[in-house]
Amino acid sequence: MRVATLVFILFLFASCGYKPTSLYTKEVLGDKIYAEVAISLEDPENSVLIKDALNEAIVSQFRSRIVSLEKADSKFYINLNSVSFVPIQYDKNGYVIAYKTHVGLKTKYIDKEYKTHVITTKGDYDFPIESTSLISDTKRFAAIKFASQKALDAVRSQIAIRSIK
Repeated sequence: MRVATLVFILFLFASCGYKPTSLYTKEVLGDKIYAEVAISLEDPENSVLIKDALNEAIVSQFRSRIVSLEKADSKFYINLNSVSFVPIQYDKNGYVIAYKTHVGLKTKYIDKEYKTHVITTKGDYDFPIESTSLISDTKRFAAIKFASQKALDAVRSQIAIRSIK
């Protein structure tokens, strides 16, 4: 009886069909990815932060390598559509003590079969500040980076969904 139960449990786990999204995206994108972020003339610092977040996402989430344009299986071109900070919490004196950062990205990618796709995503991130103070550059940059990573997570999810269809 124990053997039958063990076989059933092993069969159940083996047949569930779960695959992480990185496997689906790797089927579409391949192992080598070229990434380019358009530098915004109005806000070049944020573009650099998004480039760093994209490079981290490619290595950690897509499980791929960043290569030159000539060696790439697929290509990413990302534009920063918008960055905004919205107050979400106030203290008893009416001073802002928490903000929500919204980042909008437009991602154009060319997969390993040379098909072009465009995805528009948004990411957000909440962060506190000291009352009566302004947003420091450090907190601002960190918030933009984390919100960009969430927007890139949405890109990865949409690529995985397209690969299943």
